[in-house]
Amino acid sequence: MEELTLDPERGPMLRPPTVAIVGRPNVGKSALFNRLIGRRLAIVEDTPGVTRDRLYALAEWRNRIFTLVDTAGLDPQLEHGDSIATATQRQAEAAAREADAIVFVVDASDGLHPIDQDVASIVRRTRRPVVLVANKTESPSVAAGVAGEFSRLGFGEPLSVSAIHGEGTGDLLDAITERIPVELPGAAERGELALALVGQPNVGKSSLLNAMLNEERTVVSEIPGTTRDAIDTIFNFHEHTIRLIDTAGVRKRVRAHGALEYYSALRSLHAIARCDIAILLIDAMQGILGQDRRLAGMILEERKGLVVVANKWDLAREQGEYSQAELISVIHEQIPFATFAPVTFLSAKTKRRLGSLMPIVMRVAANLDRRIPTAQLNSIIRDATLAHPAPAPGGRTFKIFFCSQPAVHPPLFVFHCNDPQLVQSSYKRFLENTIRANFDFEGVPLSLEFRERSRVELDER
Repeated sequence: MEELTLDPERGPMLRPPTVAIVGRPNVGKSALFNRLIGRRLAIVEDTPGVTRDRLYALAEWRNRIFTLVDTAGLDPQLEHGDSIATATQRQAEAAAREADAIVFVVDASDGLHPIDQDVASIVRRTRRPVVLVANKTESPSVAAGVAGEFSRLGFGEPLSVSAIHGEGTGDLLDAITERIPVELPGAAERGELALALVGQPNVGKSSLLNAMLNEERTVVSEIPGTTRDAIDTIFNFHEHTIRLIDTAGVRKRVRAHGALEYYSALRSLHAIARCDIAILLIDAMQGILGQDRRLAGMILEERKGLVVVANKWDLAREQGEYSQAELISVIHEQIPFATFAPVTFLSAKTKRRLGSLMPIVMRVAANLDRRIPTAQLNSIIRDATLAHPAPAPGGRTFKIFFCSQPAVHPPLFVFHCNDPQLVQSSYKRFLENTIRANFDFEGVPLSLEFRERSRVELDER
């Protein structure tokens, strides 16, 4: 296998400083996050506790770049019996500890709340520079009364902003850039390979992400739909930089589950659009379901690499109802359009066979950028078409004069022919299978394009 090379020309990069947005639930942190990064990335609703995981995005202001982190609401008074709330609390506190600066958000319309005092104690313990922000100051009367009230938190006079309308955010960005350090040294970057973890709710996407990173990066719960935002995490694998995108579970009828499920599903589909390779997780106990087939179709429509991961294999193995070969056969029967995708089996919970995943991913990544020499490609196609000529509907014979591969990632093959209308779907599949039989394109969708070759072009050759 060829060694994967990702933009080797890139030199060392600088790690942008990190700014965490914290505060009690429902003070407008996600709305402010969206406003500062200039796009709708975090889910915004009036329901407290909508944001459960840390959400990262790059922001830029006056030629300064920093990583902005949206967090779940800090509530020291939460009920400890709520496992999701407890895990969410840990996520928010971890983000505050890891940040280079903190934006502490309070609700100006509600006034000083007892939980604000508790959150202030948590923030103070981080010993990070803090910008106190009074959000929801749309009303002049509300804006006029915030200074003295919130100054009691001990972080000076708050900046008045309206995340919904964008008022005061320029002053806030100025204050942030004054408090963050210059860009910090980071690892040398050789380009990024973006992986999206996709699948139905509760198949173990967040558990797999945590297992791959060997840390608790996202909230894991048996309750389907715990992950609602697409989350990016950077890690290294054998000196390659990997961007791992965890996504919300995609339900079959997303609108039937309310606005939260709908926007989460859209975000999952957006994650597929911006990844290089999608890791489709299925439940080994259930096999391929209808929604899995639809997701596989979406991944290939977006021309992304595909790896199928059968999670919870430890449980399926204990029952001993079928072997890996039998399940692979069933998967290929259910998604016949993706039989070129590798299938691996693992347990994200126990990490059994986890080591098999990344080598497969890197092989698919190498195949995405595989380029076949033109002479070798034409020799293979010529021999195949001579052995198996194309059907001749209406008496006209389909002829291929020349074949080239002008693009990679994903690979594109252009067939210069006498008439593109003559090529039938079955013969397109034959040509694709011929290429796959002779060259390693495992896990990679191939694009075949047929162009009419004019007599002038033929004479010139």
